[in-house]
Parts: sequence; structure tokens; C-alpha cells
Amino acid sequence: MDQKIYPVCVIGGGSAGIMAVLRTVLNNDECLFFPGSPKDKKRSRALWVRKIENMPAHFQYKRGIEEPNAETLKWIAESPFKDNLLIHKNVGVTSVVKKGEIFEITDSKNQVHLAEYIILCTGVMDVQPEIKGSIETVFDYANAQTIDYCLICDGHHVFQKRASVIGHGNGAAWVAIMLYERYQPENFAILTNGKKAEFQDDTKKLIEMYGIKVYEQEISDVLGQEKGKILEGFMLSDGTKFETDICFVSMGMIVYNEIAKQLGADLDERGFVKAEESGLTSISGLYVAGDLKANTKKQIYTAWDNAVNAANAINMKIRSKKRQQFKKD
Repeated sequence: MDQKIYPVCVIGGGSAGIMAVLRTVLNNDECLFFPGSPKDKKRSRALWVRKIENMPAHFQYKRGIEEPNAETLKWIAESPFKDNLLIHKNVGVTSVVKKGEIFEITDSKNQVHLAEYIILCTGVMDVQPEIKGSIETVFDYANAQTIDYCLICDGHHVFQKRASVIGHGNGAAWVAIMLYERYQPENFAILTNGKKAEFQDDTKKLIEMYGIKVYEQEISDVLGQEKGKILEGFMLSDGTKFETDICFVSMGMIVYNEIAKQLGADLDERGFVKAEESGLTSISGLYVAGDLKANTKKQIYTAWDNAVNAANAINMKIRSKKRQQFKKD
């Protein structure tokens, strides 16, 4: 067992996790960092993110989250603060137990570590549509960003294009409405992939007003070429060929809240972790940042803001304890 008690442990290696690490080490606090196992990374939302066009200075990256994150860790490793960071590369966390004021963290290699505070940044993943009996059918298109997921990040891709949305809930309807109101895409439709549309009356009226088509047939195939770089449309189960250049998937999110659940943190109705502005959850010493946090935009810049708030709040507690000890001495 690693008996050293680290002041801060950051779990999760996406945008929130890297910013939490950066702010923690620059605050001159020691940080234990678990960016995730290969399995964790494969189910990460960051895996889908390629070009980022809604963030200043991110345009040049081919992998818009992974490359700047790697640059940040390289900078830390070459900085005067390098000794503040212990990275367990390709290692995730399987369980966390709180014993008194200390968290006992078991990693994916079955090693146990101790920390006073945790910043949890395990994130979310978008629910994928099943086409031809598998979610893998959309992967090449998702990687090429001809199938997108985030309206805020990538909604502009539909400008002057034929567009569609996959989903059957009211959220999918609102994605379609917002895309239409902003960009007026051509030949626009919602594809429910065999599910009955569950739209509220107000959204139904807007969909009809804007002439957005709704197809409830199952999607039988994706039509395209060059490993997803060119999306041409979808074949529906009744033989209908729907032509589209860009498609958005809006089917909900899988929230990676397992550790928060283990610790008994309060969750909202969708599974996101409730927290104060500082990121402090209902569990003393447990902070949350990024997409996992309830009532926040699922964006890089909001993840950064959450992470800075958490790291600074923890640093204030650490400094307060040191101050009290200094007075005693």
C-alpha cells in the first residue's frame, strides 16, 4: 500500500482532469493523477473529438482534446512544479472508499493510494444509435465529424448542408429546432430509427412550422464513402433513401458516475453529480468538474472553469490548515 497521503487526487484525463491537474500543481499542491485505463479511454467522449472550431487557438489540432492535454502534461514535466505531480499513466480507478477524512483509492492495477481531496472528472459518453445491429456502424462517420453530437461545438457544420438528427425524444426535437433557426439547413429531418417520436406539443408545432420532416422507420444502413469522410445519407427499412451531408445524434448521455455513487454523492435525475459552485459535492472532500457536474454546459471552457474552481477551493482549505498549524508552532 502507498502510505503517502496526497493532498489532491484527480481522477479522469479529459479537459476537466487536465485543467484540475494544471491548476493544482501551479497552486503548489501535490497531485496524484489517474488519467484512465485503456478501457476508460475507449469509452471517453474525448475519443470522438477531432477538430475544435468553437475554441480560440484550438484550430490547428487534429485531435482537439488529446493533443493540447499532452502538451500541458509535457509542460508540467519540464516546469519547476514537476515534482508536484505523480501520474499513473494508463491507470484508472476502480473504487474509492472514504475512511474518516481520508479517501482510499484502489486503481485498475489493484494498488491502493490515499488522498485528502478528490477532483472527480470521469465525464460522460453519448448514447450511440444501433444501425445494422451495432453501434460501430457510425464510428467512422463520428471520427470524421460527418456524424456529430454537440450542438454548441459543431452545430455550424450544417450551414449550407443537407442535415438530419437521429433521436426520438424531445431533446432531439429541440436540437433540430435550434439547428434550423440558426442555419436553415436543407432537406432537414429527424430520424427516430424505429422508435415512436416522443415530442411535446410545443416542439411538434415548431417542427411542423419549419417543415422539418420526421421519419419513424428504422435506419437499415448508412450511405457514404472514404471511411466516413463523406456522408451521403441513410437507407430506411421501407426502402426510403434519405440524403444528408451532416447528421447529429441526440439520444442522451451515459454518465460515468460510478465513483460518485460508491461514495454516496447526491445525483440529479439524469445521474449527474450535484455540486456547489466550487465543485464540492455532498461528500466532504469530494469535488466534481467537467461534464459529470450537474447543471453545467458540456463544453471545454466550462470544464476548465469547474476544474479551476475545485482546485482553488481545495488549495484554500490546504492553506487554511497550514496557517492554523503555523500559528500553533
